[in-house]
Amino acid sequence: MAGQVKGVPEGTHSITAHLIVNNGAAAVAFYEAAFGAKAAGVHYTPDGKVMHADLRIGDSRIMLADEFPGFGCGSPKTLGGSPVVLNLYSENVDELFDRAVKAGAVVTMPLANQFWGDRYGQLTDPFGHRWALGQHVEDVSPEEMERRAKEAFSKMPAPAQK
Repeated sequence: MAGQVKGVPEGTHSITAHLIVNNGAAAVAFYEAAFGAKAAGVHYTPDGKVMHADLRIGDSRIMLADEFPGFGCGSPKTLGGSPVVLNLYSENVDELFDRAVKAGAVVTMPLANQFWGDRYGQLTDPFGHRWALGQHVEDVSPEEMERRAKEAFSKMPAPAQK
């Protein structure tokens, strides 16, 4: 009955992050402790690595697997970092941020109210993935956003010359 199968499975959004980590079992435990993730399923290789994990955080889903360099799947730890930032909104970002730090995340941008109307900060998890945690706290008009952005960027140091 192929006609009745949904192209996008129930509970899945159009885009789902698939994280590669250097210790899948520890990553599942960290995301459960830090972000309240619920494991919908974890599958292991015969040698105990995580082949595939399906985690739910709030109304979203992430997948993750251990790194398999032979297949071109390296973790941020192996690759020397990641240019990707995962954004996670919460109704209580202060509590979530603190919980993530206590679980082992490193603060890369302290939590603070930002000019665009969010309380926002950034963390790096123990596996090298970067997370931006936010809570919308103020609706800002486009005109006010432009004014605030100009003010904020005028206070930033100029980038170093190469």
